[in-house]
Formats: sequence, structure tokens, C-alpha cells
Amino acid sequence: MSQELTGAQALVRVLLGEAVRHVYGIVGGKLSPLLHAISWYPQLRFIGTRHEGTGPMMAAASFAGTGQLAVAIAEMGPGGLNMISGLGIAFNNNLPLLAITTNQHRAAAYPHSGMFMDLETVAVSRPVVKWNAVVHDARRMPEIVRRAIREALSGRPGPVHLDIPQDVLVQVCRFPDDEFDLAPERYRSVGRVRPDRRAVLDAAKLLADAHRPLIVAGGGVVASDAAGQVRELARRLRCPVIPTQMALGVVPSDSAQFIGHGGLIAGAPIKEAFAEADVILSVGCRWSSWMWDEHGPFARRSHKTIAINIDPSALGHPAVHQMAMHADALAALDELLDATANGWQSRVEAGWLPRLKASRARYEDGLATSAATPAPRIHPAALAREIARALPRDALVVYDGGHTSFWSNDLTPVQEVRTRFHEPGMSHLGFGLPYALALKAERPERTVVLITGDGSFGFTMNELDTARRYGLPVLTVIHNNEAWGIIRAGQKNALNFELGTSLGGTDYAAIAKGFGCHGERIDMAQQVGPAINRAIASGLPAVLDCRTHFVPHPAMPLFGSMNRYGFAALDPSTSESHN
Repeated sequence: MSQELTGAQALVRVLLGEAVRHVYGIVGGKLSPLLHAISWYPQLRFIGTRHEGTGPMMAAASFAGTGQLAVAIAEMGPGGLNMISGLGIAFNNNLPLLAITTNQHRAAAYPHSGMFMDLETVAVSRPVVKWNAVVHDARRMPEIVRRAIREALSGRPGPVHLDIPQDVLVQVCRFPDDEFDLAPERYRSVGRVRPDRRAVLDAAKLLADAHRPLIVAGGGVVASDAAGQVRELARRLRCPVIPTQMALGVVPSDSAQFIGHGGLIAGAPIKEAFAEADVILSVGCRWSSWMWDEHGPFARRSHKTIAINIDPSALGHPAVHQMAMHADALAALDELLDATANGWQSRVEAGWLPRLKASRARYEDGLATSAATPAPRIHPAALAREIARALPRDALVVYDGGHTSFWSNDLTPVQEVRTRFHEPGMSHLGFGLPYALALKAERPERTVVLITGDGSFGFTMNELDTARRYGLPVLTVIHNNEAWGIIRAGQKNALNFELGTSLGGTDYAAIAKGFGCHGERIDMAQQVGPAINRAIASGLPAVLDCRTHFVPHPAMPLFGSMNRYGFAALDPSTSESHN
């Protein structure tokens, strides 16, 4: 027995088998067969955006927030071209999604014949996806879509892309009746890669002999649902945990093991921890430059580093290790916990963790002093503090904007993973509103807040229209210093000039109202809490335009040191030391 389906219908049936819930993008004429197939299934929610780059940003956020694959679509030509910025975010942050574009019909594409909107979209997207392909025949649609999903979710996860000529979407083929009953575990691995047993025992021995152990938890811990195992191992070791920007919440900010998170933007306590540690356990961390200084990764060759990663190519680069495990984070940590369960004696110095906790307390005291500093406008630390006080405990928060993210990272409490979101890989300004909208679509019962800078907000504020049309009441709080603040400071400090950095004169509250959203201008810190309560109560997408002034964050010198990596090696007067 068999059934007749178009290429578009076959594609959608595979997506349903993977429990995909959301499709993001912009409608287009050549996409109509796919949109028609999507419309048959209420469990597939289509959200129409105002720019194709937003679609992959939202799909990436769906996975970051829930671990569930989502889809982004775009029309041929400029639609696919516009997608690239969002795909770059997903690729650089190891977030899987399926991107779908259409193209000219097969008689005029690959190679293209010179029609309007011609674009070899697979060539354009190749640098920012794990895998891509053209679907030349609808008979292969189930096979190729399943391969794309397998590639997206296996090993180091990431975005994949299928380009489908318009006539393939409408091509009618016969498929076996049971073709779409195939469960995901029949065509891709759904188990966990387990570590070598000898490596586990060697790692346990290194940890048992450690005097000043340190755990670094990356996004792989979150993807593997291994936060509980990290917390338990840190408790046994009596050691601090440093979550990367992709792993906020692995240890709560009120935890005994918390000394700061996000890498170098958490300031001096983080640098001190790496400088004094003798053994580092790195779990699901790819050691991006948020964990560097002028000498490279904070994990030095003189450290005894244990590296655990699902991606074998991430083991030994850029940070070398004493020993490594190619394994899933949860599987490896479970075995490490078993190996340290009975008769295991720790040699950790009694003062190791208390010393770093005291350093963190001094750092927080400095932030509090900053927040209390009188200023003609709201101090960014004071704004961040007032936001934190007003937020519901279970709120989901996205940080967008370079300097704004520093203050938010320090002063917004976090209790659990998948509740606080950075974009460290590409550091793409403007990702925040699309991210927040997708989180609200996935978790409508939660308060979702975007904390952003005025410069960043300008990139995607058109998506306020998407928020209003689809009933996604996200709250946006803008640190509005009316400038590209870091760039202005850099121009003045380095060469004593200013060019193109002013962003004054824009009323973002009025813009929000123009989109049919709630908007308020805030001039004093004490107005922030009541304004947040009004915005949430409005039931509308909301923008609070908070007038701040630029104040350098105390971690800025560390941030600057990361950018000097490579130059230090050219200067014989510099030397590497961590003890």
C-alpha cells in the first residue's frame, strides 16, 4: 500500500515525526506549497517575522530554551541571503535548527540561468551550517530531511540547511504507507556517548589528588541536562564552578559553589580562580575567547586539565589537556560520580573555596557601590539592580548588547539552566528580541524579559510588530545611553576623536506605542520596579526606555586583555604564570 504526497507534504510529515512545534520566517509565493502543508497541522505553529534573519534566531532560541528542534524558512534569493546572519548565531553557539529555502525550478537552477532572484543558496550558507544540500527530487525528501536532522543533532550540534527548488515542493510522489511512522531512533542515535573507563578512573585520580580543583561548565552541560551532576561533584570536591555564558544557571547565583559566571565578564574572582587552580575539570566547554586573556585560554599548559566533550575536535583546541574524554557530559559525569562514591578521599585545601567566595563578595560590594553612585541619569548598575528586584523569580531573561550584558550578567540572579541567555559565539547585536519572542512562544506561562542596549535594539525592533500580531507579550528594558557607548569610549581613549557614535533623539517608548505595544520612558531608578509591574500587567509587548549614562564595567580591562592575545607572544617582556 502507498500514498501520494507532494514534496512539501512529505517534508512536513517528517517534521511531525520529530515533534517539531515551531516554524519561523516570512511567507513567499514560491513557499506557498510548504506553507499550505504546514497549515494542515495545528501542532505546527507558524510565526511570521518581519525579516528572514529573525527566523533562525528564533529557531536557535527554541532549542536553547527547550532542547527542541525548530525550523526557519525563507523565500529564494534575498530571503536566503537575509537568513545568513541568524544562521551564524546558531552555528557559532552550537544550536541546532533546520533552515529551509526554496529556489528556481530545476530547469533554471544549479547552475542558475539568470532569472530574477537567482542565488546558489547552498554555497552562500555553507560557512555557517554544519551540513546542507539541494533536494533535487521529492522521492528523496524523507531520506534527506532525516539526514539533515541527524547532522543537526549529532556530535557538536548546529544548524543545517536544505534548499528545495520550487517544483520539487509540488512534485507528487508515492510513498509507502508506513514511511512516516519511522521513529527517530530508527535513523539517528538517541543514546549517549559514554567515556572510556580507564579515562574515568584516571580523571577520578587527578581530582582526588587536587588541592585547588575548579570546574568549568559549558553549554554541553545544559544540552546534556547534566547540571545536577555538576552540582553534586562540586559539592564533593568543595570547589567552585564557573559556568560559561552558554551555561548560566548550572550553579545558582546563591550557591555555595558560585563565584561568578560568563567567563571574564564576571571580573577578578574568575581570573583569580584560574590563576590558583591546579586541576581544572572542563565539561562541554569549547574555550572561546570569553575565557582568554593576552596569553590565550585561562586553562594553561601548566594546569592539569580534564576535558570532557561530545565533539572530539574540541578536545585539545584551543586549550590543551592532561587527559580527555570523548563523551556526553551527563554520561561522563555519572561515571565520575560513581568513581568517587565510596572510599574516595579529597585533598582539597580547606580555604580554597572560602577564599574565592570572599573575592566574589568584595567584587559584589564594588558593584553595589557603583549602583549607589549619584549620576545625572540612571547608573547602569542601579538599573540592573532594580530590574533584578522586580523580576518574577521564574522569569526568562535575554541579555543583548555588549556593555549592557556585562551589568546584567552580574546583577540578575539565576537559579536554573535555560532561564538566562547570552549570545557569546557570534555576539550578534540585535539577536535579543527574536530570542525573547521564541522563548515566549515556547513558554507562554513565563514572564520573558529582554535587557538590551539602545544600539542593539535598533537592529530588530521591527519585530515588535511580530510580538503584537502573535500575542507574545515580551518585556524589553533598554539601557539607553543614546550612543554606541563602548565604541565612543574607545575612540576617545585611543585617538581622542568621535565619529558616528551618537544615537540621541530617539523615543523608543513612542516607537513601541506605534506598533500597538506598551511603552514608557524611565528617568530615575526608583521608577523601574513600578514600570515593570505596569508593563507586565498590560498584557502587551512592552518597552521601557530607561535613560542611562555610560559607565565602564569593572571587568572591561579583562575584556580588553582577551583582545591582546597573540600580541603578547611578540613581546619578550611578557610571561605566562598562574601560580
